[in-house]
Amino acid sequence: MIPTLLIVLVVLVAAGAFWFMTQGKKELPSGETDAPKLPEPKGAGAAKSDAAPKGEKVEAAPAKAEPARASVKPEARSSVKPPSPTPEAPPVAPSAEATEAAPPSSAPAAEAPAAEAPAAESTPEASAPVREAQPEPAAAQAEVAEVAKAEPEAEPKPRARREKRDLTALKKGLDQTRTGWMSKLLNVFRGKKELDPALLEEIEETLLTGDVGAAATRRLLDSLKQKLDRKDLADTEMVWDVLRDDAHEILAVGAPPFAQPPAEGPLVILMVGVNGAGKTTTIAKMAGRYKEAGRSVLLAAGDTFRAAAVQQLEMWGKRVGVPVHKGKETAKPSSVVFETVQRAVNEKIDVVIADTAGRLQNKAPLMEELRKIRDACNKALPGAPHEILLVLDATTGQNAISQAREFRETLDVTGVVLTKLDGTARGGVILAVADEFKLPVRFIGVGEKSDDLRPFDADDFVDALFARGDDA
Repeated sequence: MIPTLLIVLVVLVAAGAFWFMTQGKKELPSGETDAPKLPEPKGAGAAKSDAAPKGEKVEAAPAKAEPARASVKPEARSSVKPPSPTPEAPPVAPSAEATEAAPPSSAPAAEAPAAEAPAAESTPEASAPVREAQPEPAAAQAEVAEVAKAEPEAEPKPRARREKRDLTALKKGLDQTRTGWMSKLLNVFRGKKELDPALLEEIEETLLTGDVGAAATRRLLDSLKQKLDRKDLADTEMVWDVLRDDAHEILAVGAPPFAQPPAEGPLVILMVGVNGAGKTTTIAKMAGRYKEAGRSVLLAAGDTFRAAAVQQLEMWGKRVGVPVHKGKETAKPSSVVFETVQRAVNEKIDVVIADTAGRLQNKAPLMEELRKIRDACNKALPGAPHEILLVLDATTGQNAISQAREFRETLDVTGVVLTKLDGTARGGVILAVADEFKLPVRFIGVGEKSDDLRPFDADDFVDALFARGDDA
């Protein structure tokens, strides 16, 4: 009997002790259990903080000072807790290793947001270093972006591909000139390695026979002689390059861009030239270009002297889909152009191209009529005409220089259109006109198709004209 009682008492005491120990742990606050245990893993905590990323070393200091958390008031801890309490959090608190592991990594803070008040307290401190560290890579990226922006400026020109395509068509249009006097000029250099006075004489003769003109020929030869005297030229290859560069300098007269639209009203272009130079065809091709660019165009039939001139312009207008304004049969050219400009102003037309009667440069009364047309344009729209283009036939050679001289004395010619370059072997007249009158070449005609009226580009023209090797 007595052993049985003893066994019962021992069981009761053990159960009571077990109940006491388990209930005591649950009632103790997490802060009180943490306080005595934190000093033990001091070395381990230091090792963990050393392994932590550089940006979070600041968080390791609060972990070492955690023994003082016993003095932290429970109210302060509860105030940090999120609005939704989690009852399962207190059992996790006894593990001191969890409190040590939370500071080194930012991810556990998201796994146990309410488990440890210190994690919530250190969140602002932990986020601050991260936000300060972010601008550094951003600044580095900005510097890289600036360098990347600066580098594309030194990229090879995309123009090389455009030149190759354009030069093919241009070379074909200049075939007569390139196989004419330019071929002769190339033969002067072929097979020669040294320079001698006879070479300069051959160059001069070839330039003159190509209608380059006396003034332009003298300018090119003077440049060669100066460089020879300074011993800047060593072989014929260098002479060819000098001729090429000087020709480009002659053609690039530094004129402003062509046909800048005025502040108010339409752009008015007045076309002048002798009979047969190709004015009407050039007008139609220009009108087609403007229409393709989305601009409205109105043509003025100002050539009232030549039979069937108005009908010819009307025919071209129908082909390109552009209206033509014409006057009565006995109307003066100046009145027709005046009415056309007024109509363009009222109807808000973008471009007006006015045809005029072809006339010889030595006929004073007809040249005087051009002044009246110019004044009529200005009366209808102050500042008009904005461009006066002289159309020259390249096949006329040196006669084109005489025409340019007379028309410039009558009008303020702003540019030249050189037509029929595909039909002459002496296209050097373009150098003569540009050099003597300093007039920019605006368009060149190298065929009968609409695309064969090309805006003039000095680089492309010289490259096509002075092409060597297989291209030549």
